[in-house]
Amino acid sequence: MSAEAALSSARPVPTAAFFDLDRTLIRGSANYPLAIAAFRGGHVPWKDLVKDTVNAISFHRKGSTDEGSEALRERILRAVAGIPQSDIIHLTDAIVPGIVRKAIPASMGLLAEARAVGHDRIVVSASPIELVGRIATALGLEGAVATRSELDEEGRYTGHLTGEFCYGAGKVIEIEKLAAERGYDLERCAAFSDSVSDLPMMERVGEAVAVNPDRELRELARERGWRIVEVGRKRH
Repeated sequence: MSAEAALSSARPVPTAAFFDLDRTLIRGSANYPLAIAAFRGGHVPWKDLVKDTVNAISFHRKGSTDEGSEALRERILRAVAGIPQSDIIHLTDAIVPGIVRKAIPASMGLLAEARAVGHDRIVVSASPIELVGRIATALGLEGAVATRSELDEEGRYTGHLTGEFCYGAGKVIEIEKLAAERGYDLERCAAFSDSVSDLPMMERVGEAVAVNPDRELRELARERGWRIVEVGRKRH
């Protein structure tokens, strides 16, 4: 074996801990403050803001649903079509400090644990990358995987996605892309989430941790012997 090959084999394989955002790292939804900012900026009709308010209250109490997440995706895509990305970046820069203040203290402890064992800490969310990436940076994390919207040649949103909607099975596709880029061995990685909607991601890695889980995820975690961590408001 050459010296170069020996050095390469001696290097540790990079690993990651993938963290869901809403209700796992922060209280409530990151999309709701964005919806308010977009309304104030004239990008979202008041009727959509009312819908987002109702959905945010429901989400805070019950968690996400496939139908609700799909509807929110379509509404966001319609709302931003034709808007310069720079406008949305300006909105996200203004709201990220407030979102980070909603970080759950116990979950910040989980981030510290992940760092201590050498994991890159990656936020994985269905929310727009313009928002999620800045939240990850503000928290001092190593990366973000989120929904990306297509841009035209002038930097305006087209109303279509580029890549997957980062929800459910879409999260798996996107973390696999990141793993290929960074060399992560997903069997040695971990995933943290509160929702059964993230089951595909949790099953794709070697270690799954249920964080203040919804009822379905709690039952599955108990059946499979996954670690369960209680943070924030407990669910019943």
